[in-house]
Amino acid sequence: MWWKILLSCLLSILPLVELRGGIPLAILTGLNPWMAFLICVFVNILIIPLAFFFLDKIHVLFLKKKFYKKTVNGFFERAKKRSQKVQKRIDDYGMVALMLFVAVPLPGTGAWTGALLAWLLKLNRKKAFLAITLGVIIAGLIVTLAFTGLIALFKIFI
Repeated sequence: MWWKILLSCLLSILPLVELRGGIPLAILTGLNPWMAFLICVFVNILIIPLAFFFLDKIHVLFLKKKFYKKTVNGFFERAKKRSQKVQKRIDDYGMVALMLFVAVPLPGTGAWTGALLAWLLKLNRKKAFLAITLGVIIAGLIVTLAFTGLIALFKIFI
């Protein structure tokens, strides 16, 4: 039982996978859908302060290393360009835009990306944390409801 929860938690903290992988895996391995939702969402929310810490402290230290700088430089340049497009929406709609961005359960729109976006745009941390947290909860609900609905639909046809 614990390995199912641990594996689901690990998937829930991986960038790009996050809740979209953790919740379905937990449900498929026999965990109650709402327990899967609570555990995976909680773990995914824990990523937000860790992402900010990494970007503030560790990333700055790693930039002194040539290999790291070469490896992530292109990624951060693309992220900055993308964040400038989102900047206008955040200026217009405030933190609701960040929340909705994170709430869309697609690869590249989770807590990691939300934290990176907030960091790049130098948004207020407390407001950004709240917006990303609400986005993670909404995304978790969407994934849980969609996945349990797919399972129910699949059982009808078998």
